[in-house]
Amino acid sequence: MIHDFTSGIVRVRFAPSPTGHLHVGALRTALFNWLFARHHEGAFVLRIEDTDVVRSSEEMSRTILEALRWVGLDWDEGPVYQSQRFELYREAARVLVDKGLAYYCFCTPEEIEKRRQETQARGEHWKYDRHCLNLPEKTKKELKEQGRRAAIRFLVPDGLTEFNDLIHGQIKVENRNLEDFVLLRGDSFPTYHLSVVVDDIDTKITYVIRGDDHISNTPKQILLYQAFGAPVPRFAHLPLILGPDRKKLSKRHGDTSVLSFRDKGYLPLAFFNFIAQLSWSPGSEEKIYTIEEMVQKFSLDRVSKGSPVFDLKKLEWLNSRLINEMPVGELIVDLRPWLKKYGLWSEELVKSQKGWLEKVINLVRSRSRTLMDLSEMIAPFISDQVDYEPGAVEKYLLKPELDWLLPALRKDFQALEKFEAQEIEKILRDRAEQAGVKAAVLIHALRVLVVGRAVSPGLFEVLELIGKEKVLARIAKLSEARKVINKTEEG
Repeated sequence: MIHDFTSGIVRVRFAPSPTGHLHVGALRTALFNWLFARHHEGAFVLRIEDTDVVRSSEEMSRTILEALRWVGLDWDEGPVYQSQRFELYREAARVLVDKGLAYYCFCTPEEIEKRRQETQARGEHWKYDRHCLNLPEKTKKELKEQGRRAAIRFLVPDGLTEFNDLIHGQIKVENRNLEDFVLLRGDSFPTYHLSVVVDDIDTKITYVIRGDDHISNTPKQILLYQAFGAPVPRFAHLPLILGPDRKKLSKRHGDTSVLSFRDKGYLPLAFFNFIAQLSWSPGSEEKIYTIEEMVQKFSLDRVSKGSPVFDLKKLEWLNSRLINEMPVGELIVDLRPWLKKYGLWSEELVKSQKGWLEKVINLVRSRSRTLMDLSEMIAPFISDQVDYEPGAVEKYLLKPELDWLLPALRKDFQALEKFEAQEIEKILRDRAEQAGVKAAVLIHALRVLVVGRAVSPGLFEVLELIGKEKVLARIAKLSEARKVINKTEEG
């Protein structure tokens, strides 16, 4: 398992645990590893750390891969599943025992806990006391005959372990502060320390980029690399991501599962930009970078030590900006699953009606933060059904004068030969002036009847694109729209 790193080839890995969904913190780790590998034309290895056979699941593994693909990440090797490599870890632990670098430990959890409490009662700091280090062979044999299962512990050597973290700088740990940690449990399942080091050596990993919650693990793992006679990778530990309250990002700050952002209508490139810029800056914060640009610019030298804050408003801003900047043809492709979800998609839209659809999108996208917003704003243009906002109905559709004003306006519209924005506006304002009411009364009422809400892009452009037939039909549904208030009150 010993490899030569002198070739200079960058090899990194991302190693999620399939005990839950891929969250933003893990995704940032994946992004930084991927960007680093692509920048240096190296290899990005995907490893699934599923040694926790009780909590791991194939379904979670699939969703992790799905999330990585959605953001745009690919991998050069893997996925490597640790659950398929148990014998490799067991053999590695036995090799260290044979070298005198590890030993069998027969202590039960109850025995260890008792000694721990006794040590702490004396006011002393506890670490494993090497009770089993020099057990006579006769005693070991007797314990085995009694059915005792033995773990394998690493024998921590004397001295100092230090490494130069590429983000945090020089870190030193006195080995006397490390206990003889378990490599293989009594049930023969490997611990994290053993499996991660064996896999890193086996897959020739040269850089380990991960969260700074792993800094405390690093000295132990360096000792293992050295015990196996393998080169030690270089380490870079990324700062913790914080919520808006500047506490560790967690579920209390809202759903942080990567796929939940896809399901809320965020674009993968906007999400890529947002996550990649948590601790790293490619330059201007006002620019949305292509993946190729970020690959070119990426450097660990520009990763901040300070913990970034997960600012959902910035993500919304990035997403909204991308929706407004990207070519409308590309946006239609991203919108397709959303329009399908709402039953609004038809092949006709991209055949004979593509030009019309592009006009609709260009009209409404400036008000959209997500693809969900955009599809909801497009819905009234395509669907024959209008969902009325009760608040908008109550505010703008209950005026008694609308009972005769709207039918009169409907007749005016019906007489129009060209149903175009300029003509529509003129007719509406003339009708309002003749009736002695403000044009806004008709504008607000018409907007609610036609799109179901109190806010929209310019009403007259909206009416032109929705079309004369649908507009006339919706004006005739005044009484139906008013029923929304009754239903709300009954509910």
